[in-house]
Amino acid sequence: MDNNIGKYSINNRQEAQELLNNSRIKIDEIDNKLFELICDRTSLAQEIAIAKHYLGMNIYDNTREKIIQNKIHKLAEDKDIDIDIIDQIMNMLTILSKNEQKDIIRRFEDGKY
Repeated sequence: MDNNIGKYSINNRQEAQELLNNSRIKIDEIDNKLFELICDRTSLAQEIAIAKHYLGMNIYDNTREKIIQNKIHKLAEDKDIDIDIIDQIMNMLTILSKNEQKDIIRRFEDGKY
């Protein structure tokens, strides 16, 4: 069995276990960063919602969403990442942002801001 995969060469069970443990630690750190970035991204919904409300814009902005989709597709292609999966992730982030914007505008209109 060839134990060379990419840049890693595993010679025994201990090395394999260490690689697994270290990789899981890194994934946990990245997950924490991703969560913080999602929170940061979502928090911008307040600013966006207020600006859109003032400008008389709808929450759904087809032009902006197409720009984001095209950018993400290019990034996915450049990094050889499954575009369908990335689309699903971006769609979820967009839904999260739109829901937050709707809630903010509703509160703004109800006089709670």
